Amino acid sequence: MGQKILLVEDDPCFGSVLKSYLQLSDYEVTLCVNGNEGLEAFRKERFDICLLDVMMPEMDGFTLGKKIREIDSSVPFVYITAKSLKEDMKQGYEIGADDYIIKPFDSELLILKIKAILSRCEHDSGEDRLKVIQIGRYDFNTELRTVTWDGDQVIKLTPKEAHLLELLYKYQDGLLTREKALNEIWGANDYFTARSMDVYITKLRKFFKDDESVRIENIHGSGFRLVIDK
Repeated sequence: MGQKILLVEDDPCFGSVLKSYLQLSDYEVTLCVNGNEGLEAFRKERFDICLLDVMMPEMDGFTLGKKIREIDSSVPFVYITAKSLKEDMKQGYEIGADDYIIKPFDSELLILKIKAILSRCEHDSGEDRLKVIQIGRYDFNTELRTVTWDGDQVIKLTPKEAHLLELLYKYQDGLLTREKALNEIWGANDYFTARSMDVYITKLRKFFKDDESVRIENIHGSGFRLVIDK
């Protein structure tokens, strides 16, 4: 049985065509025609990835994305929409989307993106990584993707947040270049993925704000550096 996709699209013609194309690529697809129906399907079943339209009746895609994140902080999802304003894209990435694809798009490119996202998720769950990393007064469990302070859970990270934090730790006191982080985590190095990464850096800084010994510094024009004062 193929990996399972939740497709939420209010255009029945486009949704049906896209569902058939995904099935031809050996994915098992559940098609829902509005946000409420999509949320109900997500609550009942486990999906490997979600493809969400933005402009939908009853519940828009941004609201649906937030509710999905509340239920499952790790499942990847992609917005597929005609809304092309930078503000809309920024909102999608801030919610936690793994990608934002503007209609019309190349169907083959969509399949490649889906495969890349699912492959990264499998990599993130690998066993070849350090299980617990100490960052100042925090403990970062890479397997559970949790950050704790003195044994109390602070927050559960998304896969991208955890991957980015691992890279920052790997290059601790050195330079994590933008190109390295973007290509390894997002699989692309363009304007929108760069803005998405900036959002994630801001989130990570907020997670560590209570420990003055931990800083994520900007190296202007180059990348970022994690500094942990001893």
